[in-house]
Amino acid sequence: MSAVYDKLLKCYECFKTKVNFSPKVALVLGSGLGDYADSIKVETELDYHDIEGFPISTVLGHQGKYIFGYVGEVPVVCMKGRVHYYEGYDISDVVLPIRLMKLMGAEVLFLTNASGGINTCFQAGDFMLIKDQIANFVPSPLIGANIDELGTRFPDMSSIYDKELQRIIKRTAALLDIPIQEGVYIQLTGPNYETPVEIRMCRTLGADAVGMSTACEAVAANHMGMKICGISCISNMACGITANPLTHKEVQETADRVAPLFKKLITECIINIAKDI
Repeated sequence: MSAVYDKLLKCYECFKTKVNFSPKVALVLGSGLGDYADSIKVETELDYHDIEGFPISTVLGHQGKYIFGYVGEVPVVCMKGRVHYYEGYDISDVVLPIRLMKLMGAEVLFLTNASGGINTCFQAGDFMLIKDQIANFVPSPLIGANIDELGTRFPDMSSIYDKELQRIIKRTAALLDIPIQEGVYIQLTGPNYETPVEIRMCRTLGADAVGMSTACEAVAANHMGMKICGISCISNMACGITANPLTHKEVQETADRVAPLFKKLITECIINIAKDI
């Protein structure tokens, strides 16, 4: 047994001794969605510190815990605070929380984040449906001996973001009269923001938005056979797109401003997605 899989199983066994809940949907709460759990019927919570060997988020404002409850009638597990590669963790630890939610029973992974807009048709406060991604600038979580219990050695990536889930999200946004953009998300390592030349590179590669998370999580989830969807909140325009310098305060302020709409969209999307799984 690999050390990575052994660690995952120990976290799962620890979870089972503390929580009796089987989610259908796993939701990763990005910036601006930290208090989303206040709007759902919470059954129980599990602090990351209470899971043996679990990686702990070190980012200010990122509470580290799983929240178990119901969105409508849909059983969900929410990650309140994710682990980023730039915090110094091995990439296998960065995606361990995603893998653990799959073992809990989640069939769908709903990823959210705050990102910098590269597409000049975007503006701060827009929502972007993630149609595809570029993950080449961070290590693949599948490097090393394959964990056959989780998935195949060479997983297909042609539809990493499920097409039917994308249709449901677009239809839901239209019904709610919430505008939503579509595009490609690129993950860079961070924690520094990108230079204008790096943003031009990302744009040349075909990226519409840039961030420091998400793509590696999607790779791990796809490897395990989860259905994946994602929405990115464009919290600022990326470096060089405008003349303004970038600050984390601006990112958080924009995410907080559009949070009520984001929460409404996420809630209705989860309810509609659950009808198809």
